[in-house]
Amino acid sequence: DLAIGTQEQWLENYEKYGLEPQTEILGRLVGYFHTDFAELNQVVHMWAYESLEDRRARRKKLFEDPRWLEFLPRVRPLILKQESKMLIPANFSPIR
Repeated sequence: DLAIGTQEQWLENYEKYGLEPQTEILGRLVGYFHTDFAELNQVVHMWAYESLEDRRARRKKLFEDPRWLEFLPRVRPLILKQESKMLIPANFSPIR
């Protein structure tokens, strides 16, 4: 969740400073979304990994990247709450 009225600021900063290092290092961006009604001020992004260990290794590398470390102080004050989930696709899921 983001502070009220900061969603556009988040998206602008992410596109300018965070998107490139994250996509280069984390790999497959499945989708990046923001809320428009109901629960407002949220950004949701989904990434695909080969395994939990693949995710750990990629995130470790991300947090060593100077571009990512430059991005974080720009957006940290905007974040009220962060939530992470590991989603396992069902056998019939079109996203694998």
